[in-house]
Amino acid sequence: MDWKPIKKHPGSEGEPRLAAYGDLARDFSWNAARAELDGLPGGRGINIAHEAIDRHAAGPHADRTAIRWLSKNGLTRDFSYAELAGLTARFANALTGLGLDRGDRVFTLLGRVPELYVTALGSLKGGYVFSPLFSAFGPEPIQARMSIGGAKVLVTTPQLYRRKVAPVRSALPELEHVLLVGEDEREDIEGAAGFEDLTGAASDRFEIPPTDPEDMALLHFTSGTTGRPKGAIHVHQAVVAHHITGQYALDLRAGDIFWCTADPGWVTGTSYGIISPLTNGATVIVDEEEFDAERWYGVLQAQRVTVWYTAPTAVRMLMKLGVEAPRRFDLSALRFVSSVGEPLNPEGVVWGVEALGLPIHDNWWQTETGGIMIANYASMDIRPGSMGRPMPGIEAAIIERTDDTVKVIDEPDTDGELVLKAGWPSMFRGYLDEEERYRKCFADGWYLTGDLARRDKDGYFWFVGRADDVIKSAGHLIGPFEVESALMEHEAVAEAGVIGKPDPVIGESVKAFVALKPGFTPDDALRRSLLGHARKRLGAAVAPREIEFLPGLPKTRSGKIMRRLLKARELGLPEGDTSTLENSQ
Repeated sequence: MDWKPIKKHPGSEGEPRLAAYGDLARDFSWNAARAELDGLPGGRGINIAHEAIDRHAAGPHADRTAIRWLSKNGLTRDFSYAELAGLTARFANALTGLGLDRGDRVFTLLGRVPELYVTALGSLKGGYVFSPLFSAFGPEPIQARMSIGGAKVLVTTPQLYRRKVAPVRSALPELEHVLLVGEDEREDIEGAAGFEDLTGAASDRFEIPPTDPEDMALLHFTSGTTGRPKGAIHVHQAVVAHHITGQYALDLRAGDIFWCTADPGWVTGTSYGIISPLTNGATVIVDEEEFDAERWYGVLQAQRVTVWYTAPTAVRMLMKLGVEAPRRFDLSALRFVSSVGEPLNPEGVVWGVEALGLPIHDNWWQTETGGIMIANYASMDIRPGSMGRPMPGIEAAIIERTDDTVKVIDEPDTDGELVLKAGWPSMFRGYLDEEERYRKCFADGWYLTGDLARRDKDGYFWFVGRADDVIKSAGHLIGPFEVESALMEHEAVAEAGVIGKPDPVIGESVKAFVALKPGFTPDDALRRSLLGHARKRLGAAVAPREIEFLPGLPKTRSGKIMRRLLKARELGLPEGDTSTLENSQ
């Protein structure tokens, strides 16, 4: 279907933060964007926590609510910028008291509770590196990421520790301190300390040490097609991009009530669930509960949310209830709605107008980019299904690549790989301890995104697909190798191949193809055993939803499983070149 553009919507109040795209894109400079932030007093550099919290706490908006936390049991707790400054200072002092060195890694394994946000900002304030883990991960993904990251401190709950960390604790020799949140019994957790005990005894005054813009600040993990997860390094300078993209792509203004539904265990929930809205002086809504359509509409109404940032998966789940459900709620405060994580189908954009009275503005970025790179802006017409146009300060192109040779494709509406000219502030500075892997992400001064896209004659970009086998499920990247490795641990499995299977709600679901060892029967009982094994090892967010038994998997002559062929056969697509296929398959 050929969707008509949706004109700039009259629901926006006043002039959008990005009013004249062409002029701003032409005249934009990152130096000017940096000048919107304070920097540390005395010219001592730039620190994310200072820009997000302390500069507001020291000014006229100290009493403005920075975070409003909505608990599962109906309690609400507000944290002003001044209070958050004190709490994060206590945590920074507590870490200092534990003897940490600058640059040590502090991990969290928590749900959306206040301590997660205090840990994030307190770690950054102290000059330590913050790395969040998604609480739905199983023991093996947790162990892999903490091991790669050299976790020195873990903040978690007694329940999560017992279930997910204790089974792999012996494989984490660098982990020195476990800080437990909550009052649950914890006598059986040797060497752990209480989060409240440590922070309560610490001072609420802390002077942020000099922070170089290139000091490591954040460590986010992303999955690849082969090997272990990759730890993407981000620096304090990234806050410049977090701040300005929040204004331009999300139309954020001081005093906004902002709700980003992403969990901070994923990069969106950190960059835009914590840093960007706070640097812009907004009030951040944090909901501890998981997705529930009625609850979500209730939150939008009760909290008078003005800017809402969510995921296409959530939009599709809301669409299932039709346009009448949201009309039972007063959503008149809502000014701007945006989504990210995977392409938002055109029906979702149109549904926003019908159900919410506002279009949904899709945007695109990656863990490696650190911030929004391409977006549909408040001041521009939306072309449903499009990623939008590049952020001011970002040069994007479509290329054809052969080895290290890059040729920019000037012809519009031609598929190719999406690339970005390297050098923006939130660009990742490396994969931790993997210099060669990082180097291969660049060619001729371009960052190679691995996403296939096309650009139309008016400069709008359109997502086509991934150039590799990485699975995009509910906005999260899942490496097939990690899933295959866990399945191979089962005594019955001889070979495993994993693909992403199109799903109308979550984008792609994980499907595994398994060849068994002699003596095992491919029946439903074994299938349930494998699914349970995978969920226990990987967690529900990563484990396959479907397993199919095959007598053997298609492989190249060198023995590499051909996921491409598995996917083509699953979806009834052309199999392409099979010249390297083993004769026996």
